[in-house]
Amino acid sequence: MVARRTKEEALATRHRLLDAAELLFQAQGVSQTSLQQIAQQAGATRGAIYWHFKDKADLFNAMMERVILPLEAGPRAAAAASNNDPLAEIEEGMVHALTLMATDPQVRRVFDVATHKVEYTHDMASVQQRHLDARNACVTDFEKALRLAARRDRIKLPVPGHAAAQGLHALISGLIQNWLLDPAAFDLVPTGRRTFRVYLAGLGFASRNSKAGIGNEADEEVAL
Repeated sequence: MVARRTKEEALATRHRLLDAAELLFQAQGVSQTSLQQIAQQAGATRGAIYWHFKDKADLFNAMMERVILPLEAGPRAAAAASNNDPLAEIEEGMVHALTLMATDPQVRRVFDVATHKVEYTHDMASVQQRHLDARNACVTDFEKALRLAARRDRIKLPVPGHAAAQGLHALISGLIQNWLLDPAAFDLVPTGRRTFRVYLAGLGFASRNSKAGIGNEADEEVAL
């Protein structure tokens, strides 16, 4: 019983440290936040931080691991599965991710920190590598889905598959980052869905969208 209580207390301290890091990183940036400040915010000692984390980068990555961020998980199921409609799977994953971003304060806070509040200095090299690995995995999954859909629909993509996937990633990532700057400026989920479909139309999937009953809204936006 004593050992279990000690373990539970250690886990609670770890979560308090991560909660404090989230709030401080968002408020004043990662580089401007010291481990001592995080310890004080959490009501813990500096030694407690080093008991749980090697350094600030390790703490940052642990903070990131607590949530599933957009563009890190949603698209992967589409490329891995032999699905009859890989682009519909991509869209479903994207909409789910955008909905989390719009409704879950912790997801929004961590993504804000990861994109706007961190500097990739030498001591944060592991954080930069994690970001690059996630981006590359996402682009790879997008490319697989786009190529599979093009073969199924018997169309030739107007640009190489990798370039099309890079563009799709940039579109979604840029949309989220701009929404974070001013969430009142536009409604993230419907705007994300429309821009995704317009992008697919530009790649030659317009007839597919019409057959699926999802092309009219995108066509209307283009006409406007």
